[in-house]
Amino acid sequence: MNSYSLFRRSRLRLALWYAGVMGAILSVSGFGMYRAMAQANWAAMEREIESIAGTLHDSVEPLLPAAEEPTAVLQQIFPDLCLSGRSCNATPTLIQRHTIGISDRTTYYIRLFDRQGKLLAFSPNQPLSLPKTLNRTLWQTFRAANGIRYHQFTTVLHSDNTHHQPHEPSVHSSWGYLQIGRTLEPFDAEIGRIQWIIAIGFPIVLSLVAASSWWLSGLAMQPIYQSYQQQQQFTANAAHELRSPLASLLATVEAILRIRQSNRQDIQMMLHTVERQGRRLSHLVADLLLLTSLEQNSSLKPFQPCCLNDLVSDLTEEFLELATASDIHLTCQIPTFEIYALGNESQLYRLVSNLIANAIQYTSKGGYVTVSLVTCDACGGHSHRTAVIAVKDTGIGIPLAQQNRIFDRFYRVDGDRSRKTGGTGLGLAIAQAIAQKHQASLRVESQVGKGSIFTLELTLISSNT
Repeated sequence: MNSYSLFRRSRLRLALWYAGVMGAILSVSGFGMYRAMAQANWAAMEREIESIAGTLHDSVEPLLPAAEEPTAVLQQIFPDLCLSGRSCNATPTLIQRHTIGISDRTTYYIRLFDRQGKLLAFSPNQPLSLPKTLNRTLWQTFRAANGIRYHQFTTVLHSDNTHHQPHEPSVHSSWGYLQIGRTLEPFDAEIGRIQWIIAIGFPIVLSLVAASSWWLSGLAMQPIYQSYQQQQQFTANAAHELRSPLASLLATVEAILRIRQSNRQDIQMMLHTVERQGRRLSHLVADLLLLTSLEQNSSLKPFQPCCLNDLVSDLTEEFLELATASDIHLTCQIPTFEIYALGNESQLYRLVSNLIANAIQYTSKGGYVTVSLVTCDACGGHSHRTAVIAVKDTGIGIPLAQQNRIFDRFYRVDGDRSRKTGGTGLGLAIAQAIAQKHQASLRVESQVGKGSIFTLELTLISSNT
């Protein structure tokens, strides 16, 4: 299985997990919102029914006689109700309708019973399938023969000589019962609309979640894929760097084995070649180990105050012989006061030495390399004082398009990996890793044919001015 197929399958699995989790969350959230809306509408409807029932109860109770034939009284109180056993042809006026307290006769209906549960009066629009006997259950929900659902509330009516509360279930002191109900058509229609919205909207939202999951999984896999590619590139580069000295080493050893023991001069020269290639391999392995330890932060040695003046001065003196041999003028500019930064002295030494070595290596004969150390307040956007080490050369320069890649492992601007260029291509990568470990900033400014300036900014802990 190639790497592209592997990462594509990983991305697909990650997208499916994203979509599955988000789908489950949306399902639970949608169902919870649906239940909450349904319960809220149902509770509001019941409060409305209870409010209307309470208004009717308080309006009707003072008019009810303690003991009297209720038919005539009910005709006066409820002119729009039909009396049980009589024809229903009541045509009340608008004032009479509002006197009762219910203006929407298409939604609500009223039923009145005596204390024995006998139906006395009822609204003309009540469901036809309702029984004429009383069901004393406080709340009832039923479905009529035409398929429409109704919700009904029952309360006790008292005559004017009793003082029981409206909802007390006392049979002996009650005058009768009042039932008020309403059709559930608007409620069921509203719930149906919500269900349709969920049924249509959920697949659309889930499709958007799936598409977003695929996009997000691609974003999540991108740094992993880039890291994998960098690891592959690093492996290929390391193999290339190791192959050349190993091949030369093996060829030299084979040549030595063929030479006669009497020809000691040739053997001696070849042994020097073996030693040189062995040292090159040793340096390469050491650089790789150092780079690995820096990236893994495996060093437990605490940082100590380092005198940057001594560091720059010692390195300039150390590279002076190499610069002189290459006909390059190497100078340093160090302030008279001491500058200290917190860090690992050996690692900082390696960082600056790599910068100076590169500057000498890529500067032509007669050129100049200058190493300077200064302090700066709020340089590079920092709010604290910094120590700035700058290595400036008059070398070949670096093209702008390649300046972001020079800190990659094994990367060379000219792509030449021969002995002529020298080095392992890990110098700037090690320098960048050391700078990152010290929370420092390492930048480059360069122009082709005019030279380069590598700038290292370290947090300043003290300066004896």
